[in-house]
Amino acid sequence: MAIAPPEGGTPPDPTHPRDAVDRFFEISARGSTMGREVRGGLATFFTMAYIVVLNPLILGGVADGDGRKLSIPALAAATALVAGLMTILMGVVARFPLALAAGLGVNALVAFEIAPRMTWADAMGLVVIEGVLIGILVLTGLRTAVFRSVPTQLKTAIGVGIGLFLTIIGFVDAGFVRRVPDVAKTTVPVGLGIGGKLISWPTLVFVIGLLLTLVLVVRRVRGAILIGILTATVLAIIVEAIGHIGPSVVNGRPNPKGWALNVPTLPEKVVDVPNLSLLGNFDVLGSWSRVGWLVPLMFVFTLLITDFFDTMGTMVAIGQEGNMLDERGTPPRAKEILLVDSIAAAAGGAASVSSNTSYIESAAGVAEGARTGVASLVTGGLFLLAMFLAPLSEIVPFEAASTALVVVGFLMMTAVRTIDWTDYEIAIPAFLTIVLMPFTYSISNGIGAGVITYVLVKLARGKAREIHPLLYGVAALFVLYFLRGPIESVVL
Repeated sequence: MAIAPPEGGTPPDPTHPRDAVDRFFEISARGSTMGREVRGGLATFFTMAYIVVLNPLILGGVADGDGRKLSIPALAAATALVAGLMTILMGVVARFPLALAAGLGVNALVAFEIAPRMTWADAMGLVVIEGVLIGILVLTGLRTAVFRSVPTQLKTAIGVGIGLFLTIIGFVDAGFVRRVPDVAKTTVPVGLGIGGKLISWPTLVFVIGLLLTLVLVVRRVRGAILIGILTATVLAIIVEAIGHIGPSVVNGRPNPKGWALNVPTLPEKVVDVPNLSLLGNFDVLGSWSRVGWLVPLMFVFTLLITDFFDTMGTMVAIGQEGNMLDERGTPPRAKEILLVDSIAAAAGGAASVSSNTSYIESAAGVAEGARTGVASLVTGGLFLLAMFLAPLSEIVPFEAASTALVVVGFLMMTAVRTIDWTDYEIAIPAFLTIVLMPFTYSISNGIGAGVITYVLVKLARGKAREIHPLLYGVAALFVLYFLRGPIESVVL
């Protein structure tokens, strides 16, 4: 496995570990240093700390079938706790620079589709079941075998697609790109800023932070991404103190020129006691007796497919960004990565914060030089501190943290050169994989389209024997995944 050290430093001697920690985490062997790992862990935390605020807003704003809502403070504390523990577990067991937290998209599915049909405890019980099932697939070797059955160039396309996905997330979160209102009577779905103009102070903060980060990256400055985030945050605090811009929604009314989520002001209270009352509030059997077996089965299948392939794509992208993939496109300790991810899915349900999964924002840490689980220990530790220091975690606005996502998106995009675009048998599936991730806002949709198209094109060329047997099953599952809407409308 050839692992290149990040730019801007002298590569450590991989044959002479400095100490037991270096030997256990393979810091020198992977061309890293403790300083790079710490910087990487910090960068990853700052790019995904928003989940401590956003996940409670998604889950806490919806009532279940009995009209009950979850406590937002309790959701925030549990979100930080599970993210911290699972990220630390990833660092120790898998020794890979990958952070975990409540999965966006999955939490929306739980909140808006599952919970209204049953109780919150029932809904979280289904998440626990899904996590256990994925864990069984890992222990039996099936999940790893499916991962290895995907062609190497298609794995590369997954990483590139995720890079573009990160880029659009960064632009949208920062307000640089926005959805065009339906009242505009235009066929253009998104546009630049507000009405095609960059006229808000938060967006200006993002632009300045992004340009600064790009300059630092070009000049090979160590900690470029982290410096960009912190500088943009300081600028945001100054702008808010002078302009009193406020949030994007004020008293239920939209404020397009406001901050997207966190308002960058110094908090009145720094330390708070976490509310952990939601831990253990789940019921694995309640939903089956309440709504029958078919509804829970369909929901578990949807959760399973989403978690199963999102993580596979994420770990490939992280490994690709850090040049940590072997000749088959597999990251080190892949089975351990997938096992921890499955445990995190069940743990998220057990803590009432929805399925926890691997975060592609971890690429920000890898871009800072992180190559080992030490970075995950740093990120996880900061999440645990966030339980008590929640006010501080709310200082960094989207507009500052999103600069990292755009820069990382560029770095991941560079791998597109390794795909053979003259070979339509791989080029067409790779293209659909890449473009559907950002265009549908889903990693699983891109992977599914790529796998289905790859199998179809190979069959059309009479090359059925070149398809790994497992890919036929994966393609069939993705067909069911894409058809789940019509299927649910008929059988539910």
